[in-house]
Amino acid sequence: MAVNLSNVEQAIISELNITADEAKVFLAIVRKGRMDGVKISDALGWDDERRAVDAATSLMKRGMVIDITKTEFESLHPRFAITNRYRRRCEEDGIPFKKNLHVDNIGILLEGPYEDARAKSTTRP
Repeated sequence: MAVNLSNVEQAIISELNITADEAKVFLAIVRKGRMDGVKISDALGWDDERRAVDAATSLMKRGMVIDITKTEFESLHPRFAITNRYRRRCEEDGIPFKKNLHVDNIGILLEGPYEDARAKSTTRP
């Protein structure tokens, strides 16, 4: 399966062995930049802030996001976040860590949206 913007969420779920909620939250933070639970749940159309915070906290434990403040989350650079999680998944599954083109393509694909969101946040008044 070739990875593109229309199937990146499913690719993240299958290649990185994370939940659908975690994938949605990760992609929201990558595309929009630093966010708290309220902003994440609003961006995803969820009425449950706790659901967003739980998924973001899980992503922290998986090495894909960091907490900027007690309530705000930020993604690591997509290439690093994706590779970091893939390495951990290999350890969890007891398989050797080696180059995976699907995983590499996910990181490359998300670089543009990640950089666009951060460029916008630095130009805001």
